[in-house]
Order: sequence, then C-alpha cells, then structure tokens
Amino acid sequence: MDLLARLEQLPVSKFHYRLLLLVGIGWLFDAMDTGLIGFIMTTLGKEWSLTPAQLGYVVSIGFVGMAFGAMYAGFLADRFGRRKVFMATLILYSVATALCGISWNLTSLLVFRFFVGLGLGGQLPIAVTLVSEFVPARVRGRFIVLLESFWAVGWLVATLVAYMFIPRFGWQVAFFIGGLPIFYVFALKKLLPESVPYLIVHNRVEEAHKVVCQLEKLSGVAVNNDIVLPEKKTARTIHLSELWQGRFFKRTLMLWLIWFGIVFSYYGIFTWLPKLMTERGYDIIKTFEYVLMMTLAQFPGYFSAAWLVEKIGRKITLATYIAACAVCAYFFGQSDSVMQILIWGSLLSFFNLGAWGVLYSYTPELYPTEFRAFGSGWAAAIGRMGGIIAPLVVPMVMTQENGYVKVFMMFAAVLVAVAVIIAVLGEETKGHSLQELNQ
Repeated sequence: MDLLARLEQLPVSKFHYRLLLLVGIGWLFDAMDTGLIGFIMTTLGKEWSLTPAQLGYVVSIGFVGMAFGAMYAGFLADRFGRRKVFMATLILYSVATALCGISWNLTSLLVFRFFVGLGLGGQLPIAVTLVSEFVPARVRGRFIVLLESFWAVGWLVATLVAYMFIPRFGWQVAFFIGGLPIFYVFALKKLLPESVPYLIVHNRVEEAHKVVCQLEKLSGVAVNNDIVLPEKKTARTIHLSELWQGRFFKRTLMLWLIWFGIVFSYYGIFTWLPKLMTERGYDIIKTFEYVLMMTLAQFPGYFSAAWLVEKIGRKITLATYIAACAVCAYFFGQSDSVMQILIWGSLLSFFNLGAWGVLYSYTPELYPTEFRAFGSGWAAAIGRMGGIIAPLVVPMVMTQENGYVKVFMMFAAVLVAVAVIIAVLGEETKGHSLQELNQ
C-alpha cells in the first residue's frame, strides 16, 4: 500500500483522539473569543454610549477580518503547511484579543477586532483540513462533528467568564482572559504533526513516511518500512478559477451559498442574543443564565449529528438540521414567555450547532489535497460575508414595528433557502476516502 492507503487503513487509536483534543482546544479558544463579544457588547454599549449601529460595527469588523483570514490562511496552509499556519493564527488572535482590553475608543477597538477576526477566520478551515487528512473515511465525518463540538465548550466558557467576571470587573478583563490561548502554542509545537498528504505533495516523503510509521506503531499494527508513493502530485500555485471548473463548479456554488446562509443566521442570532434579550426587559444576569441554558443544548446537538452523519449521511443530516433550525428560529421570535424562550432557544442551539458540525465535515471532503485548505477557506470567507452583513441588518430591522419578530422571521426564511439548496445541489460523501471523492 502507498502512504495514503496505509494512513487510511489505520484503526482509530489514541493518536486520533489526541489529535482531536489538540485541535479541538484551539477550536474552543476560537469559540470563547467569539462568544465573549456578544456579552461584552451589552456592557460596552452602556459604558461608551454606543448606538446599535456602532455595536454592529464592532461585530462586523471581526467578520471582515475573518473573511480575509479564511481567504489567505487557506492559501498559506496549502503552501507552507497546516501546522505552521494553525499555530500562527492562534498567536495572532490571542494577541489581538488581549489588545482589545486596552482599547481607548471605538476606533482602536475596531482595529484590534479586525486582527482578531484575521486569526479566527484563518484557523477554523485549517483545523478541519488537518483533522480530515488524518482520520479514516469510515469515521471522518464523526470526528469532524466532534471537533466542532468544542465550539459549544468554548461558548460555554465564554458564558461563564461573562457571568463571573464582566459584572464584577468590567468588560476589559474578559478580553484579557481571551488572550491567554497564546500559551497553548507551546503544546501544539511539541505534539501536533504535519499533514501527511501535505508532506507528500511537497515532496517531503521521508517526513511523511516517518509520521505514518509512528502512527502505525501507536495503533499497534505492523510498521511498514517500505515507501510507496501515491500517484505523483506536485505543489503548485492554485487559482480561484479552479474552484469553478468541472465537477467543482456545482460543489463550490453549493458550499458558498450554504456558508453564507448559515453564518448570516448563526451570528445574526447568537451574537445579538444577549443584547436582544436585555432590550426585551431581562436584566444582564438573567440574560447570561438563559444563554447558558441554551448553550448546554448544543452538546446533544453535536453528538446526535456525529452519529447521524455516519449513519444516514452528510447531505440528509445537514438539510434536516437546517430545516429544523428554521422552524425553531421562527417560533423563538414568536416567544413571549421565559419558558417559550428557553424551549425554542435550546432547540435552536441544538439544531444550528449540529448543522455546523456536519458542514465542517462536508466542506473539505469536496476538494482535493492540492487546494483543500484553499477551497475550504474560500467557502468560509464567503460565509463571513454573511457575518459582516447580519450584525448591520439586525439593528435596522429591530427599529421597525414588531422588529424582534421580523428579525427571526428573516433568519427562518434564510435557513429554509439553505435547506433547499442542500437538497438540490448536495452530493453524498459518506464512506468515501478523500482520494475517491476527487479522482
């Protein structure tokens, strides 16, 4: 067997779970930072007397950075390695987040938030690509959904940090805590391996063979000392037009539309949720408590999706969860009691975050090694455009009569459109190796 076939045939071992944990903790830190800004806005807006539009800029500028980060980090990861760029993005957003804590006015905060977004946007598609290239096809979808479940842990940490520190010590402390992940780079440098497919494409065959032999040893299978290469592929400059050629045209169109819709709805809902709830009369402590309860519902959403994605496939799981999310968004907007808010909000978290897990599993499977991170990065970048627009649209809709209800009707309509796109353009990838999908 060649090196990639040997990697594909490995049994799931402690290495795969260690890789999931290593990359997942980085993912957790991403979510913590993203979650904190939603809670910080509630306090920051009052302290600095910011208008809803100005608060929208604080959120949107992060997505501008995320869009650029996703575009260029994918290119850099395909050129210089998944591992190096993953660590570089972690350093960037950690430093920028800590600097947000010393912001002296709105302009300085916007500048720092742009660089936070640059790091965050770059890290997520690279993390998925790295894990996808190590995990066998038979469990790849499940592992990527479990990787995405670390997002719920990070959001939970953000909620707890906001609950315990912001009311007592101010919003600045939350940003300083968000800068602590920089110290995690030392663990990544020691324990995180480089992607075998990447090493092969870049003619670093001895390194790739050494990694595969180490994994065979860790997995308890016979170590093969013979080096057999897969079909020769060489590193080259990738152009955006390649994502729109041949069989990739339909895949790219579908992914860009899905990413835009799901990011628009997710960040429009969850980033503004603490602010929307306080404006409906709930005090800040109660709002934190309600959001914490909704966040806990994300975990069964991820775990159910992780099971279904290998049982019934990516396409039907993703379409079903998105459609259910649309229903929940509509009824959440109609809720007028605490019980209704908690029920529909929890179901919204359940289905929305489960769908995110499937999408992160689905995206890198649709592109070959040479531009997997590049293609995934561009899909994420287009999604961030939705993240830029949503925080600006929400305050405009909220000023209208029955604005709160209209906001969630808008998100429900977008999610219905996304579910239809998946049903029409999607293709199933369950059980296929990455090589089979892109031959």
